[in-house]
Amino acid sequence: MNTKIIVCGSLAYDRIMVFPGYFSDHIIPEKIHVLNISFQVDGMEERFGGTAGNIAYALTLMGENPVISATIGHDYQAYFKWFANNGISTEKIKIIEDEFTASAYITTDRADNQITGFNPGAMKCSSSMDFDKLNPKATIVIVAPGNLENMLNYPGFCKARGIDYIFDPGQSLPMLKADELIRAIEGCRILICNDYELDMITKMTGQKKEALMRLAGTIIVTRGELGSIISTSDCEINIPAVKPKIVVDPTGAGDAYRGGLISGLVQGKSIEHCARMGSVCASFAVECCGTQDYRFSPEEFSERLNRCR
Repeated sequence: MNTKIIVCGSLAYDRIMVFPGYFSDHIIPEKIHVLNISFQVDGMEERFGGTAGNIAYALTLMGENPVISATIGHDYQAYFKWFANNGISTEKIKIIEDEFTASAYITTDRADNQITGFNPGAMKCSSSMDFDKLNPKATIVIVAPGNLENMLNYPGFCKARGIDYIFDPGQSLPMLKADELIRAIEGCRILICNDYELDMITKMTGQKKEALMRLAGTIIVTRGELGSIISTSDCEINIPAVKPKIVVDPTGAGDAYRGGLISGLVQGKSIEHCARMGSVCASFAVECCGTQDYRFSPEEFSERLNRCR
């Protein structure tokens, strides 16, 4: 029986601009309290992003058929065309006609300083996933950063129906309360976060990692170029990062890791093997600009996976 993968999270447009100078040359420190500045940029690039889109893209490269549970605005046409060109289903994506799609407006100067404005837009609305229509024995859900209502409710919906889920709070952590966070973690198959986010979770909940281990089946902590650590009740496993050919842009590597990891889970691989698959997928992601611009063939993936064993 094939396992259905539900990816709950965000869909967003990343609109990236480059300022050819330095922000600091145009900011007068003693006038910072009355800041009024305009930067003329050298054009703009639009890329497709958001946690749900990024993870689903990685899963599709892995040969899976993920279902995205997310919201998108009335300007959805370009994103849906991208999904269609890449064989990604839009069936369960909810269109919010009176909102724009969530968008990040990122301006970078010559020193790689960034000024970002973010409009959550359609992400303010729930994707309204119907969990009663899912087969608990053949479904896995990842609850990734996105609509806050979904992040609070979907773990409970999964637990009530016996559906395996991965909880990935990420950049939404500051919006969650301690008791909400504990409820979401308790009963999840995997809690996945980076090392900074794990520190935030322990401080917010007052629970050390050992206590969190009693709530979650497994904790996976990603550490960028240092690899990742799998912690279970039985052992702790260090998974090295897979060396890419070149590092161009690390943005989106974490979502790529999740795609590789989940693909391994639905194939019935060991958790160690799944994490290595995640590392391989992430290594391809950092070789390109953008979070959905990398590609690899099954042969290229297998070759890199075999080299890292």
